[in-house]
Amino acid sequence: MTPPTRRRRSRRAAAFRAVRRAPVAFGAVLVAVVLGAVAGAGRDRAATGDLALPLIAAVAAVAVAVYTSVRRRRRTRTRTTPGGRGPTVVSLDELDRRARRLLVETDDCVRTSREELRWAAAQLGDEAIRGYAQALEDAASELAAAFGMRQRLDEGEGGARALLEEIVARCGAAGRRLDAQAPGFDGARALERTAREALERAEARSRESVARVAQTDDTLTGLRERYALSACLPVAGHQDVAEDRLSFATSCLHQGRRAAERGETGVATALLRAAEAAVGQADLLAAGVARLVSALTAAADALPGALTAMETDLAQAASEPARTDLRTRTAQGRVLVAELRREPGREGVADGKDASGDRKAAAEREAEDREAADRGVLDPVGALRRIEEVTAGLDRASQRRPEGAPALDRLDRALLVARGSVGAAADYVTTHRGAVGCEARTRLAEAERRLHAAERAGTPGSAAPAPAAALSDAREADAFGRQARQLAERDVRTYGTPYGEGLWTGGAVLGGILLDAPVRPGGPGDGGPASYGGPATRARRGGGDLFRRRKKADDRI
Repeated sequence: MTPPTRRRRSRRAAAFRAVRRAPVAFGAVLVAVVLGAVAGAGRDRAATGDLALPLIAAVAAVAVAVYTSVRRRRRTRTRTTPGGRGPTVVSLDELDRRARRLLVETDDCVRTSREELRWAAAQLGDEAIRGYAQALEDAASELAAAFGMRQRLDEGEGGARALLEEIVARCGAAGRRLDAQAPGFDGARALERTAREALERAEARSRESVARVAQTDDTLTGLRERYALSACLPVAGHQDVAEDRLSFATSCLHQGRRAAERGETGVATALLRAAEAAVGQADLLAAGVARLVSALTAAADALPGALTAMETDLAQAASEPARTDLRTRTAQGRVLVAELRREPGREGVADGKDASGDRKAAAEREAEDREAADRGVLDPVGALRRIEEVTAGLDRASQRRPEGAPALDRLDRALLVARGSVGAAADYVTTHRGAVGCEARTRLAEAERRLHAAERAGTPGSAAPAPAAALSDAREADAFGRQARQLAERDVRTYGTPYGEGLWTGGAVLGGILLDAPVRPGGPGDGGPASYGGPATRARRGGGDLFRRRKKADDRI
């Protein structure tokens, strides 16, 4: 039995529809009457003039009816209420989830494309891949703009919906650029036709990487002996991850060669792509260790000048009118200078003892001093960071702007620190991107943007920022880089260990070398290797079954 309220709503709806259709019905009846009159008037020419006014009225009625009907249909198409047939408005939460997913997905596509592009350049030369490189840079520019909008959104700037919709649009544009180039890129590399030669090149590169990573082990041992733990943290875990990637690459190359001998070029190509990506990540991690060694050496050389400049700033601050904030900053600076200038090997000398009276003890202490001086400050990069932080506090407290040569010297030191933290974060995100989420990538993108802005200050002929602004950008780049690393490490811890019993692909999935298998049929990817391209093409090589199998005994390294 139909409830009374529903019957009343049905009657009201019917009445409303009747009212809406009344102008059309009235117009139709009026036109019929007028046409009948015109037909009768055809027999009486004298009555024709009397029909002009009714005819005009009929035309006006029809026009009103048509206008009302068109307006009603247009309003029905564009309405967003549940009863309408028009497009529904996506909720803000759903739009936010979509934007986050697309940022991560597009960032993965750009990183994977950049990795394979290096192999293509080694194979074909830079000129042959110029168009694909340009498409990648265009996609990277769109992605950088999208990450900038995400950063603004996280900081509470602008309208959320407008920013999220723009992020979605830019990520879509970046992905389409790469997707459009993927077929031509495959044709240029022609891995299916040259699988044997490509495997030989990858094996040679893998052997070079194995030697480089082995040398990195000795380098890390020296760093740990010479510097504090904090100085070595940017490359923590590099050795283990690099060895894991090389082990995976060696296995893939071995299986790929066997597949090529059997004539299974599709299988060989999929295994080759996985091996190429793994070797590339091992090289990236080894390069990160070399970069840290260079940064620590440069920081140790720059530290004496930084301390002298800071002492000059402290003396200048002492001559200014005393203020509470300035006195606090000055005291912090003096403590830091005393800590960094403390003579190593002098602790424990009894008060009142004349060192010159005991030649043997003096000689021993002098030897200790030389050994400690050779070791230098335990974390020179961290020391430069602390000096810049205190000096920036002095600038704010004394209301001064750094200018001239001293400001440019400070900028060089700040850039040295920022490049280290941003580079370390980028290496970590790249080699763990299978687990790293949107927030860490957004902070990394902001760190890279700030670093590029600061570096323009030393570029002749560019619209360089003032030294004070460049210094601020360099400090922010360092801070965002360290934050990105912390967030990425948190994501990896949440993701958990990728290594299951008997499985050999966990590290490759964690590194984004292998795509996650879909949770449902028809999902993106099949667990195979990622390739140059956007979201629609990066999984085109397939091969997921090759990597989901347990590694056979004869495939072990």
